[in-house]
Amino acid sequence: MKTPKRLLPLIEDGLIDEVLSQLMSGKEATVYTVLSDSEVRCAKVYKEAAKRSFKKAVQYQEGRKVRNSRRARAMEKGSKFGRDQQEEIWQSAEVDALYKLAHAGVRVPEPYGCFNGVLLMELITDADGHVAPRLNDVSLSPEQARHDHAVVMQDVIRMLCVGLIHGDLSEFNVLVDENGPVIIDLPQAVDASANNNAKDMLTRDVRNMTNYYGQYAPELLKTQYAKEIWKLFEKGDLKPDTKLTGIIEVDTRPADVDAVMLEIKAAFKEQEERLERLAEANKSD
Repeated sequence: MKTPKRLLPLIEDGLIDEVLSQLMSGKEATVYTVLSDSEVRCAKVYKEAAKRSFKKAVQYQEGRKVRNSRRARAMEKGSKFGRDQQEEIWQSAEVDALYKLAHAGVRVPEPYGCFNGVLLMELITDADGHVAPRLNDVSLSPEQARHDHAVVMQDVIRMLCVGLIHGDLSEFNVLVDENGPVIIDLPQAVDASANNNAKDMLTRDVRNMTNYYGQYAPELLKTQYAKEIWKLFEKGDLKPDTKLTGIIEVDTRPADVDAVMLEIKAAFKEQEERLERLAEANKSD
């Protein structure tokens, strides 16, 4: 096939030997199969921000740390330099997450690096060497659904233990090889401690997966894994090997409204103080 323009620099640098075919085109990237270092791999070419259709990207980027104060200010102002920096952070987020999650034992494609907005990574294949299907295209027995759901929940736990939430997890972002589920598509990965939407995104990820597997094993639909995981996370009791029950005790005691209001006021005060410190720090740069 004709070599896409965005892949030409990687061929010139010897990172890619040949472009074999287009694998898919999605909302944030186009993926190609390529020959690289004598192996068939994936090259994920991120679309420019103006051409992406990923919704509410700002929610996902909240809390991502930018060490360089000049870059941070430029991003806040929305200058061309700032937009370029924001784009670079968006593109590098996935490869950073892949390295981090692979080290944590989460089943994700092995990354080989991100070069000029192109992510080189492992091609996930089935037992016959063909491109692995998405979970959405696979039929499961009740036993297999229960087993794979447990595997995915354990991976969600491992992700959270290293501070990340997928943020867009569904049957369309999971591949199935001969060993089970492999989680893909992580440019929107959320910082669990710094993003105010973290709990809601974790809840949605878990709900999406439970609803899908629940088609084959309906008893899964009665579980409350998201609440159980988040409760353990908030208490600092979540570990990579935590075994879940899917059951959570409901607190029937009446809410202490005064205590809640005090916590809210304290949080507002803490935020105001943080913003003041940030303003002072920016003045001194």
